[in-house]
Amino acid sequence: MKNILSWSKLLLCLAFSLNGLAADTPRTFLMRPDALIKGKQLVQQGDTAAVKALTDILQEADKALHNGPYSVVFKDKMPPSGDKHDYMSVGPYWWPDSSKKDGLPYIRKDGQVNPERFSIRDAEYHNALCRDVYLLSIAWYYTGRQDYAAHAARLLRAWFIDPATRMNPNLDFGQSIPGITKGRGIGLIDTRSLAKLLDGVMLLKGSNVLNADESTVIRQWYGSFLQWMRTSPIGTDEADEHNNHGTWYDVQTVSISLFLGDTALARKILREQTIPRIESQLKEDGSQPHELARTLSWNYSQMNLKGFFELARLAENVQLNLWTMETPGGKSLRKAFGWMLAHADPASTWTYQQIKPRDVKGFFELARLAAPHYPEMDVRKLLAREEKQNNLILLTGSSF
Repeated sequence: MKNILSWSKLLLCLAFSLNGLAADTPRTFLMRPDALIKGKQLVQQGDTAAVKALTDILQEADKALHNGPYSVVFKDKMPPSGDKHDYMSVGPYWWPDSSKKDGLPYIRKDGQVNPERFSIRDAEYHNALCRDVYLLSIAWYYTGRQDYAAHAARLLRAWFIDPATRMNPNLDFGQSIPGITKGRGIGLIDTRSLAKLLDGVMLLKGSNVLNADESTVIRQWYGSFLQWMRTSPIGTDEADEHNNHGTWYDVQTVSISLFLGDTALARKILREQTIPRIESQLKEDGSQPHELARTLSWNYSQMNLKGFFELARLAENVQLNLWTMETPGGKSLRKAFGWMLAHADPASTWTYQQIKPRDVKGFFELARLAAPHYPEMDVRKLLAREEKQNNLILLTGSSF
């Protein structure tokens, strides 16, 4: 089949890992170490589904070998600071006011993305960086091929280390609104994929493609970014959000804390911020009123639940079980998943505002992640409609 790795090439790749390059137990936080180990065993045993999943992942990793490097200094526009090393983005749902000659201040059209959002590509580059490092690290883990690890290291050096291209550790100018503000706490949603990048860095440790000094610089960068998130006016503003923004803020701060080895802080955030968010963001029946008030109510409910699922997985690293926990008010992730599962049939009636077609395919991912924790909920009919199983979930226990 065109573009599919041959068995001989795949077995050659596996020979490297069998020689012990990636034999140690991975120390990842979202990817499940047990799933990675089991996945490698299945591939080595020739399990059809596992081999096919790895083949598909390697195809994507091969594409990633030609991507990047990425940098915030590549943008044409200068941030208000006068330093291109500062991250910038534009609020996606803000448009020129047609009643004003200069269009200022911009006005909000929820769910309708202004193409100006894409004129500055810092957000796009960060997301691509996270995805590529994630895929390349998995490809290295399963094959031992150093070209995968080496390219991931090149991407990391450009974003975090090289003085000519590195990003300053702040989002002071995230999701600006012309005529209103140069940056907002809401801009922190732009970097919500960083937990995957951190997992990639952890997985790459066995490859030795980053020397000790480089690894230290990346750790210091995230230490500074975490400090900015927790103390700056913009960072603390996002921490106080009561919808998906607050959820994904916690995903970032908890994952960085784990990456830095500060399990006490990770546990503190989960107990003092995440659990209260479950209480405040969910209704007792499992619905998410803050997300249902949006013009893309299904999309945002799904996005927020994914954030909570990532937090539940991260919480396992500090021996907290958010999967089955119920708050004093009777709120739980179990109920939130069950509520959405009842509406996941495309033929079901969705009475909330949804200005774009409701696509339930993204819910398959959540169903696969939830199934081991909620065996009483039958997801078989839902997953029977799945055209292609998520390869990342099969081989890592996580997804992108």
